[in-house]
This record gives sequence, C-alpha cells and structure tokens, in this order.
Amino acid sequence: MDFSELASVRQSERKYLDKPVERNKIIRCLETARLSPSACNSQPWRFIVVDNPDLRAVIGECASSLGMNKFVAQAPVIVAVVLEKMNMLSKIGSVLGDKEYNLIDIGIAVNQFCLQARDLGLGTCIVGMFDEKRVKRLLDVSSSRRVPLLITVGYTDNPLRPKQRKTLEQISGWNRY
Repeated sequence: MDFSELASVRQSERKYLDKPVERNKIIRCLETARLSPSACNSQPWRFIVVDNPDLRAVIGECASSLGMNKFVAQAPVIVAVVLEKMNMLSKIGSVLGDKEYNLIDIGIAVNQFCLQARDLGLGTCIVGMFDEKRVKRLLDVSSSRRVPLLITVGYTDNPLRPKQRKTLEQISGWNRY
C-alpha cells in the first residue's frame, strides 16, 4: 500500500489473536526503526523484544497494575523501548536548544516500527503507562536508563475504526500561528 493509505489504516490495537508473530516480521520492524533519523545520528534507542510467554505475562502485569492496559498481557509480543544515552553533539544540542532530542528521536523510531508492523499485517499499540522500575528489573535494564514506552505487537481482526481528528485548519497555519 502507498504511504498515505498506510498512515490512514494504522491504529492502536488493544485486542490480539492468539497467534504467534513470526520473528522475521519483528526483525523487519526493528530494521525499519533502526534506519530512523535522529539528532546528530545519536540513535538513542534499544528495543528489547519480549516473546517468552511467562515474561510477557509479568510485563503485562506491570502495565495493568494501575487498572489500565490489561490488554498488554494478551499481545504475543511486547517490545520495551529503552532510552539510550545521546552522543555528545546531540546532548549539547539538546541543552542549547532546550529540547529533549532523545525523546523526539525515539518517537520517530517507534512510529516507523509501528508503520512497518502495520504494513506487514500486524497491529500495535504504544503504551506509556506501566511500572517502569519493575519492567527495568525484569529486563535487566540498568538503573541509569529509562524505558519510556512499550509496544504491543500481534495479529488482530479488529475492524478499521474511523479516525476522529481535528480539521486541517485546526492543526495548521501558513506563515503564522
């Protein structure tokens, strides 16, 4: 499908089929994320693929401990996104520009991962609410690192939902606000 169609059919999926995801499809998603642009080519990300059923269940508990995101444990694959340290140029740019370039960078990489997954017939959901400290312990992530996002991945038969978005006029302007 062309890019406009791909962007229009990508949606957050919160219900997955009990069907394993082929490793080669996850590798293609990782490769697409790896090619993402980043400030000063810093590439401040690492993706931890969780496909072990027991570990997935515990990660799912970490996401649903606040009463939300109970669907996470149902996903055949959960990808933890680790925020890595920026390179020196990107770090200097972040300070001088007063911008969190590393967070922008992982947003771009995660979006590319999710679009690639959709193109391969997979559904995804980006999850930000979970017990990060426990996830880090479970995945042996250093205490000096952050895990800001999880991505659930799997097959779904959910119907395409109509997108409810602001109008173009509400989200854009030409030459001024």
